[in-house]
Amino acid sequence: MMRWLITYLILIIIISSVLQFIFMQHSDVRERKIGIAYEVFYSLLVIYGTVIIGFGMLYFTYSFYDLILYDSYDEVDIPWLEALWQSIYFSGVTMLTIGYGDIAPIGVARLFVLIQALIGYILPTTFVLKVMHLNFEEKK
Repeated sequence: MMRWLITYLILIIIISSVLQFIFMQHSDVRERKIGIAYEVFYSLLVIYGTVIIGFGMLYFTYSFYDLILYDSYDEVDIPWLEALWQSIYFSGVTMLTIGYGDIAPIGVARLFVLIQALIGYILPTTFVLKVMHLNFEEKK
């Protein structure tokens, strides 16, 4: 029960952050020409960090219940701090669609990986569209 509550809370934070970035409105576009693009860029970095850490926490939380990340180089029992780092590392590699292959998802983590990879694939496009929209609004 606690696992599902944590899952829902983390997913709500992640989804609300992504939606806030996508639908973020900027006032006074004409007054701040170049600053608005930097604001969108920094917002994108914060969203990436939020999603990476959020999904990393999901992987870490689920690792207490089941083996969900298989790393052939590690021993079975690793300290919790190393497991946390491994979860965040795997989340970052997944989010940035690098996929080194050193850690593989197992079980329910595969669903989380698909969702996270989709978010990682869509965010750069959203960033470009957002900047183009802001430039279009500035020219109007």
